[in-house]
Amino acid sequence: MLATDKIEEVLETVRPAIRQDGGDVELIDYDEAEGVVMLRLMGACETCPISMLTLREGIERRLKDRVPGVTRVAAV
Repeated sequence: MLATDKIEEVLETVRPAIRQDGGDVELIDYDEAEGVVMLRLMGACETCPISMLTLREGIERRLKDRVPGVTRVAAV
């Protein structure tokens, strides 16, 4: 399984909660050499004051735990 497929699997586990609040998240790219996942926050997440907390404490933590090689998440 490709790393991007694994990343999408993890994102699918967090999307219901994000969508419940009117937002969404989209995988833009994965730099395998650097381990950086680039995500776009959409909908209510674009203007939410705690979206970076969600990104770091929720999404990044899950990705690091479940996808070997992921070192960080960046919002684009």
